[in-house]
Amino acid sequence: MRKRKRSDPHTFEQRLEQQRLRLEDELARAPVGRLRDLIAARIEQLQTAAEMHEFLSLRR
Repeated sequence: MRKRKRSDPHTFEQRLEQQRLRLEDELARAPVGRLRDLIAARIEQLQTAAEMHEFLSLRR
């Protein structure tokens, strides 16, 4: 049995950025409506999480 090769670990910031980019791509293709609003709200949440993480990291 072969072991799965694990990818390099990603930082929290990298994962947030990757998710944001994916959602922005989805947002560009989403029709006007509730789904589009939910995607936009999620992008805002990711931005807030990134800002909070940066703020808390500076306090160390």
